[in-house]
Amino acid sequence: MKTSKPLSVILSVLIALVVLTGSVAVPLLCRSFYYAHIGPMGLTGYGLTEEEIKTAYDEMMDFCLGKRKDFSAGVLAFSQSGADHFADVRGLFLLDLRVLRAALVLLLAVLVICKMRKMRPHRFLGRGPGLWAAAGLGTSFLTVGGLAALDFDRAFVIFHALFFPGKDNWIFDWRSDPIILFLPQDFFRNCAILILVLLLVWCAALITADLWTGRGRRRA
Repeated sequence: MKTSKPLSVILSVLIALVVLTGSVAVPLLCRSFYYAHIGPMGLTGYGLTEEEIKTAYDEMMDFCLGKRKDFSAGVLAFSQSGADHFADVRGLFLLDLRVLRAALVLLLAVLVICKMRKMRPHRFLGRGPGLWAAAGLGTSFLTVGGLAALDFDRAFVIFHALFFPGKDNWIFDWRSDPIILFLPQDFFRNCAILILVLLLVWCAALITADLWTGRGRRRA
């Protein structure tokens, strides 16, 4: 069976994209993660019932995930500036999901073509593309996560400066956009932690699988 170095690089990139965008997609799609924060964070203390908070969150996320055309947040009022920010968020969320779908389709297509043409990826330093994808992602995000843990407030500001350059409409006034009261910074911190944990679990699984495969090759 022929081996290919470009194939190994392509697979590493696709695996990394699937793990990264897949990890980010979990808190976007798993609404129960937000619901679990309502009680512990005392969000009903702002005058809404738990069901009203869930409805506000659901309508906001439906917009951000492209399930509804116009922005709304249940019984909560909002400003045009606030709606514009969520439109920007919508673009990022949909980009993540589109990249995830594309990477999954391409990864499957590449694997099918490899099987048909009897090709396999070159193992750089005796390791497969899964390990290199995991090593790159794991190292990068452990570094980023460690720096963010030192000062999450600053990391939060830097994140918005990077992904919403030149804009300040992400700085909400709760009087005109009360939705911000129900999206505390601690919730976003927990989302970041969830994404990091999921990413590292996948990286660990990929590394373990590669080491196991390598051991089997040596025995053979």
